[in-house]
Amino acid sequence: MSKPVRVRFAPSPTGPLHIGGVRTALFNYLFAKKHGGVFYLRIEDTDQNRFVPGAEAYIMEALQWLGISPEETVGKNEKFGPYRQSERKAIYKQYADQLIASGHAYYAFDSAENLDAMRKDKEALGQTFIYNHSVREQLDNSLTNSAEDVAKRLAAGEDYVIRFKTPVGETLQLHDIIRGDIKFDTNLLDDKVLFKSDGMPTYHLANIVDDHLMQTSHVIRGEEWLPSMPLHVLLYRAFGWDAPEFAHLPLILKPIGNGKLSKRDGDKMGFPVFPLEWKTDEGVSSGYREKGFFPEAVINFLALLGWNDGTDKELFSLEELCNSFDLGRVHKAGAKFDPEKNKWFNHQYLIGKDDAELAQAFAPVVASKNLPRTYSPTKLTRIVGLIKERAHFVSEFWELSDYFFVAPTSYDEKAAKNWKEDTPVLMNQLVEVLANIEDFRSANIETIVKDWMTQNEIGMGKVMQPFRLSLVGALKGPHLFDIAEIIGKEETISRIQKAIATL
Repeated sequence: MSKPVRVRFAPSPTGPLHIGGVRTALFNYLFAKKHGGVFYLRIEDTDQNRFVPGAEAYIMEALQWLGISPEETVGKNEKFGPYRQSERKAIYKQYADQLIASGHAYYAFDSAENLDAMRKDKEALGQTFIYNHSVREQLDNSLTNSAEDVAKRLAAGEDYVIRFKTPVGETLQLHDIIRGDIKFDTNLLDDKVLFKSDGMPTYHLANIVDDHLMQTSHVIRGEEWLPSMPLHVLLYRAFGWDAPEFAHLPLILKPIGNGKLSKRDGDKMGFPVFPLEWKTDEGVSSGYREKGFFPEAVINFLALLGWNDGTDKELFSLEELCNSFDLGRVHKAGAKFDPEKNKWFNHQYLIGKDDAELAQAFAPVVASKNLPRTYSPTKLTRIVGLIKERAHFVSEFWELSDYFFVAPTSYDEKAAKNWKEDTPVLMNQLVEVLANIEDFRSANIETIVKDWMTQNEIGMGKVMQPFRLSLVGALKGPHLFDIAEIIGKEETISRIQKAIATL
């Protein structure tokens, strides 16, 4: 790379961070780490009408939870600060004036009513109104007014905007790292507004100026910004600056049907589209954190939405992703979002975690049940180790393990059909066998019980199924003798006796 890598994530604080935005942040982070560069966060809050209180803090917290915090941002290593665009307001006017002076931009005084009327006239003819070279010489702007009149109108405080004067008759040959070479006809582009009379720049001007001043080497952003690429390159050219390299990421698509993944898809199908929970007066939108996803799992499945390393490998640590990531292996086509696959990723990370760590997360759930006895970390760790293979989330642990803590109060009807006429006799005999076992550890219980069955020529199913039904209330759960050891001899015998009395 010819210059040091500096990439940014530049969200607008207009609400919670969508999972598509998280992926954009992630790909920028991975690219920076791969090339020993810097990943920074800039808050683009020039549109104060859409500003939502709390959104900026939410963005910061989400990136921190995911483990991809920026090296520079608001209040942190502000080498090219401020990193909040609303605090850079004074910077932009001079650059807008520079474009006016060089003839690359012009003042436009057209009223919203006049423009709307022209738009409707064009629509009536089945045409589209575009404010560009085709109409600008007939409209109310500094191209059609004398310099003296323009100066008077500005001095009088008349409302205006500054528009970019898009060149005519050019074919721009641009390169995108992901999409390759792309051609744009400048005759089809409109003269975008760059600056408004309220003193605030539009996205396009602020974005270009800040990327230049903050020495951004690569702009990695969503596909929806691809139509803005020619304007941005033309702006760099107008200022006499070198443009960064561009890479436009593919869309994240709905799980079912066509189109971009939206919040409504998540609400409808019951999965989060935000990293963290977001609360408003209208209600609560769920987040991956609150749903019990591990941040590593979220990072892993997002990385594979539109990228792979060229192998069948699916599980990557963040460090492995940083080492493997290559923009050249990002696909052009949209990536379908798969909520079930996301749960699979979380399951993989869950079963790979230390049992003691998971037991610590499970402990508050057990405590909330107000059980008559407490359970040591050691016992909880053992229980978690036996049931975690069946879980996607820690929140599922109680349902998978409740019988370790509470004796069954009912018995699965289908399983109860295994309770035959001679079962009570066999279960009473089993109680005697268990009562005489001093070393009540799983392996020893199993040896003694199986020896008893062999010596008395009792079929395995005749004892094991009623035994499991007595302890669990259903024919489910991990190794039966592990369950017996954990709940203890007294409780094991008590549950068998209760089953005999009930069934």
